[in-house]
Amino acid sequence: MPHLIATALVGGALALLPAVPAQAAPGTSLRLTLTYPGNDTSAAPGNGTSGTRTVTLRCGPAGGNHPKAARACTEIDAAGGRLAHAPDDRVCTAIYAPVVAQADGHWRGRAVDFRAEYGNDCAMRSRTGTIFDF
Repeated sequence: MPHLIATALVGGALALLPAVPAQAAPGTSLRLTLTYPGNDTSAAPGNGTSGTRTVTLRCGPAGGNHPKAARACTEIDAAGGRLAHAPDDRVCTAIYAPVVAQADGHWRGRAVDFRAEYGNDCAMRSRTGTIFDF
């Protein structure tokens, strides 16, 4: 019987301890922007007259208004957080239609401040995959 009382007292004392929430792994939240300098009336494909498009990408879980959020998150993680990773085998035309890709926010708790200019959409996507494919 003394053993049962001791167990009940220890259990009751543990119940009074404050619950400590588990630390969640730092997530990813990025604001991605594409800017098409020059001829704003035709430079942004499928986007009317706007020369700038912006989306939000969140990872862990994937979300935001990025149309390919899950795949973009997978690519960022696979590249260790680098937004411009190794080129793929894509063949691009040499037509000059510049695009500026920008990202700011956080990846796994680390600050991200990325900006790069590419000769055209195809050249950009060959370096960034689906991250800037919106």
